Amino acid sequence: MSDDFDLLETNSNEKSEKVDVNWGKAIDQMKSKLAQEDDPESRQKILNATLDNVVDMAEKDRSTLLDAIKDLTDYQDEVGIMFEGFSALNASEQKIIDDAIKRLERARVELEDANNTPDTWWNNLWGRKSKIEKAEDELKNAQKERDAADNKAKAMFQQRIENADVQTLLNELSFKSQAAVKRLKDRELEIKEVEESLKTAIVEASNNHTKALEKKKQVETQLEEQNALLKQARLALEEVADKQSTAYSEALEKVTQLEQKVEELEGLKNAYTTLAASKDSFVHKHNLTIKVLTSLRSNLQTHRAKLKSDTDERLKYYDGYVVALKARTDQEFAAILEHLGVKTDEHIGETLAAMHTASAKARQEMMDNIPVHEKVMQGVYGSYAEALKEIRTKDSEIQKNFADRYGIDMKEIFDEYYSADPNAPSGDGSESKGEPKPEANDDLLG
Repeated sequence: MSDDFDLLETNSNEKSEKVDVNWGKAIDQMKSKLAQEDDPESRQKILNATLDNVVDMAEKDRSTLLDAIKDLTDYQDEVGIMFEGFSALNASEQKIIDDAIKRLERARVELEDANNTPDTWWNNLWGRKSKIEKAEDELKNAQKERDAADNKAKAMFQQRIENADVQTLLNELSFKSQAAVKRLKDRELEIKEVEESLKTAIVEASNNHTKALEKKKQVETQLEEQNALLKQARLALEEVADKQSTAYSEALEKVTQLEQKVEELEGLKNAYTTLAASKDSFVHKHNLTIKVLTSLRSNLQTHRAKLKSDTDERLKYYDGYVVALKARTDQEFAAILEHLGVKTDEHIGETLAAMHTASAKARQEMMDNIPVHEKVMQGVYGSYAEALKEIRTKDSEIQKNFADRYGIDMKEIFDEYYSADPNAPSGDGSESKGEPKPEANDDLLG
């Protein structure tokens, strides 16, 4: 196994920015919400799953992720995590923060340049003080903008993820996990620094404890000596018979001095005893604190290692989930197309069947109309024959009229006219009294 694979490694050479944590009730709130996600009907949902059910489940996943992202965003405020370092901002959101930072840095430089301008009458004449005041105002405004930039970017971020798809929310959750890995590592470094300082404090406290005991022993030795002298001085004072004599006064003064010395040594003894006890107590307190911090750091290492490793795996897991969602959508799309295709086939089939039925009915109607057509044609032929009869009768009258008036025999003329008709009248008027027959070439269907 490669030496680089060490998820628990904590590089103390890396510099970390300490963050003041204001622990609130956010953790309990988040744990409570997570506890509410248990669903006793989950097995039945899986057993009875359909594509429509999956859509509802996927939407619930999106809603759950959205709530989680919102809770994490609120939580990071409570624990003092910088928003722009813990959320995947897009270009517009990041630009708000970057512009505010640039303006603030520029304002600081301009104020520094204005203050560095020499305070001479010439520079003051050309507006040195007014430039300083203007730069100070700009710095205040730039600081206000910088303070508001996070909230403005956060509002845009919250609005953007409100309608975000699952993939965007999963990416945000992964980003927060990766940011948490760095935060946990920074916290480990901070704890390790405190551990080292406590180890130094233990050594110092232990040394001071030893020194206090040594001083106490020295004071106890001096105290024994002074108590012995005080005892002798008191005996000498009792032996002075004349209480009004100079010898008595000197003996009393000596006793008083020794008593003061003993009192001072008693005080020093108590002080060194208390100091030694205090240092001994802090040795144990520091030791206990180190044990607690070491345990916490160990737990942080465990969480960080697992979170780092799981986040890497989870990215692949999320990719699979997103692809599965897309595949489900494609499958639904294919099903819709198939359904539309079936419906289209049905409609076209219905149209073709209707065409065939209509054609057959038209043929039947055409066949049914043949007798009617023949009957109409019989009327046509009858009218035609009747018209010919009237014409030929009229022709006979014209022939007779011409013969009577002009002495012209029209028989030859009319015979020639009717020569093309084998059924034409002979001109004697014998056939004009009968029903004329239609000529063979008068068949309109020929």
